[in-house]
Amino acid sequence: MAGKKSDGNEKARASGSAEKRRVSAPQAMRYATEQLEQLLGHAPESVSSVKPTDEGWEADVEFLELARVPDTTSVLASYRVTLDEEGELMSYERTRRYTRGQVDPRT
Repeated sequence: MAGKKSDGNEKARASGSAEKRRVSAPQAMRYATEQLEQLLGHAPESVSSVKPTDEGWEADVEFLELARVPDTTSVLASYRVTLDEEGELMSYERTRRYTRGQVDPRT
């Protein structure tokens, strides 16, 4: 009987270590901001979206690119970040630049 119990545990461990674990949405947000901050050299302003994909996660992260006075004229940029299921950065691209005071037109 001990052999059967041991075999079951070994199978569970083997299958658990072989499978990729999908990180949660809050973890994906943290990983996206941390990894992009390392690449760009400054902290993000906010995360405007995060959503699961077949391959992992996609997030939009906002960064201050050019500080101006008054602050409403500062230039921000939105970056689209793609993460794998484990939260590792796969790609990023700047998708938009805009002034802080700019409001998106209603669609």
